[in-house]
Amino acid sequence: MIHKDVIIVGGGAAGFFAAINIAEQNPNLTIAILERGKEGLQKVKISGGGRCNVTHAEFIPQELVLNYPRGEKELLGPFHQFMTGDTIAWFENKGVPLKVEADGRMFPESDSSQTIIDCFLNEAKKHKIEVMYNHVVKAFEKEGVSWYIKTTEGEFTTGKLVVASGSNPKIWKLLENLGHNILNPVPSLFTFDIKDERIQDIPGVVAQHVTIKVLDTDLCSEGPLLITHVGMSAPSILKLSAFGAIELAERDYKFEIEINFINHSFQDCFNMLKEFKHNLAKKTVFKSTQFDLPKRLWQKLVLASEMNSNTRWADLNKQQLENLSSQLTQAVFKVDGKSTFKEEFVTAGGVDLKEINFKTFESKLHKNLYFAGEVINVDAITGGFNFQNAWTGAYIVSKSILE
Repeated sequence: MIHKDVIIVGGGAAGFFAAINIAEQNPNLTIAILERGKEGLQKVKISGGGRCNVTHAEFIPQELVLNYPRGEKELLGPFHQFMTGDTIAWFENKGVPLKVEADGRMFPESDSSQTIIDCFLNEAKKHKIEVMYNHVVKAFEKEGVSWYIKTTEGEFTTGKLVVASGSNPKIWKLLENLGHNILNPVPSLFTFDIKDERIQDIPGVVAQHVTIKVLDTDLCSEGPLLITHVGMSAPSILKLSAFGAIELAERDYKFEIEINFINHSFQDCFNMLKEFKHNLAKKTVFKSTQFDLPKRLWQKLVLASEMNSNTRWADLNKQQLENLSSQLTQAVFKVDGKSTFKEEFVTAGGVDLKEINFKTFESKLHKNLYFAGEVINVDAITGGFNFQNAWTGAYIVSKSILE
């Protein structure tokens, strides 16, 4: 039986960040990380296409929380304790400067997630944190004031147990056995599968600013839209997938969306098209792209409006103008399934937020049981926000343990 002052279950972003901060603030504690894989930090490795999207350049807590479909209310207090600026300072202090991209995402200046991994591994070594790989946790239970943990490789006791195991169904089951309510996990970041003549054969086309609604719901989002080989992706879709995670799962990922490609109303668009009919009379509609739309998308929408590639503006009748206006401002597409967004798999679900004290990230049911990262029912849209939740929770856990 091995005893440690603090044991952390999970060698991912939250687990390492908690361990390092606990060790920094109290060098006398013995700390171990139990990681089920043969190496840890796998999500860090693949995040942001291998560059690691560490956080997002949003410095107002009230604005930052709006990026969390689950956790918005609960994270406001924690973000006042440890925020984006603190994350940037923490990494710079360790010799890992970050940079901001045009869309607000922040990456290490090296553009390599290995920089973050090396930083964590070096800090763990420096602070004599024992990282134990291939340790699959089979059980943990309370024994008096201590915790007993059994893994495939050995048995441990600890005074403080931190669970930072991410979306791990087996750990959720163990927490359920302790009386915690686990909200059923469903995918949160995914792209939409759509088979439709209007987007066939034009993968890679991006409409820069669209508005999308999921019909028969309140779900709506704005932003860039990317047409893919199997359907649609990019921020506008991913935001819908995050905020609609539970509702869209209940519909088995079969629903309809309405897209406004040009952010004008149907009537305004119709009036503008009438002007084009007058001003561009001799030109073909097919070849004279309007509204800053990508040419290939414009041409698909023109063909879907009962015209051919030779139809001239002058020859358009009222019905064709209405059809084109409708395709541009209220095009309906059938979604039939989803695809995982790259390897950045995020789930909605986990430990019920009502059972966590967000001043300390300690369980309200069991003393000296703490949570950090995605094990709890918090998830965010893409852009570095899920990592910020991990850093904030892990930092607050480290402070709570010392108190």
